[in-house]
Amino acid sequence: MPFQIIRNDITKVKADAIVNTANPRPTYAAGTDAAIYKAAGEKQLLAERKKIGDIMPGETAVTPAFSLDAKYIIHTVGPLWEDGAHGEFDILESCYRNCLQKAVELKCESIAFPLIASGNYGFPKDEALGIALREITGFLMKSGSDMRVDLVVFDDTAFRISRSLFMEIASFIDDDGVIESYKREYGIGDGEYYDTQARMKREAEMNLLRGMKNQSSAHKPAKPVIPEKEDGEPDYAAVFKHKKNDDRRFGDALFDILKGKDIDNNKAYAMSNIDRRTFSKLINGERLPKKSTVFAFCIGLDLTREEAEKLLASAGYTFVPDNSWDRLVMHFMETGNKDFGVINTAMKVCGHPQLGLENPE
Repeated sequence: MPFQIIRNDITKVKADAIVNTANPRPTYAAGTDAAIYKAAGEKQLLAERKKIGDIMPGETAVTPAFSLDAKYIIHTVGPLWEDGAHGEFDILESCYRNCLQKAVELKCESIAFPLIASGNYGFPKDEALGIALREITGFLMKSGSDMRVDLVVFDDTAFRISRSLFMEIASFIDDDGVIESYKREYGIGDGEYYDTQARMKREAEMNLLRGMKNQSSAHKPAKPVIPEKEDGEPDYAAVFKHKKNDDRRFGDALFDILKGKDIDNNKAYAMSNIDRRTFSKLINGERLPKKSTVFAFCIGLDLTREEAEKLLASAGYTFVPDNSWDRLVMHFMETGNKDFGVINTAMKVCGHPQLGLENPE
């Protein structure tokens, strides 16, 4: 169930299905709708769209993708925002659910969504993002599908998450960069964020963390030594063998955790936002994971701090106390929040790698 948020032009994204925020009539308007028509081929796509006729808000229809790097275009009509009291939320939720269900019926392995109705239709971006996250992650968890879902946004304002969640995250990881990101996003000053005592505490903690960082950088690990053969030549085969043993070590550690928690493989990768093929390679010791993938297992499998440290060590990683990415992961572990939509939105806003999502190749 790999799900990620990417900043891109949706017409440039490769996926089996591209979702279009369509006009209810068999025509197209400005924004994402027009961009998709132009990239796919206006005349061909419009001819297919006219065969369908009107589409009701919240409903979907399918056409070929023509010149897009996709098989299908799933057209859905979002709600025109008035004041939130005219069924806009229900319609937008239906858009995501119906598109996902249609993609499953079409046997799609991947689908790319824009942030539906957040452009010309005026749906508030933070509310639109919240609905997208809930509906996508909820659908994938309930259906058990391992379809890859990309939520494609074009501007930074679409990365807004709730003020309460961001304040919770920023106060936990206590990082200057994240504080500045929050201030830029919401346009607030220091006085609105911290009172005097909290700011003094933050400055003291940041000084301590800077000291830890300077101290850790002064003790760099020694360069690995390549073993030698009997004739004195480098034994690269031994290095490769050692690497394979390291790969196997992570797979064994992950297998032991799953066995101890009585979690089967299908559930394990779905819970951790990992592609099925990637999971297979990892559990069989065919490759080592990225740190972001190990972090995804730590959160998705609800590991304790001790379990997480052992799993990280098996892949050659560790928690770094003065690293805001590591502290943010620890925050989600401690709070028990396993919603990867919310988690990866927070990662994106904070400038950190999203969790899971490895390319299986």
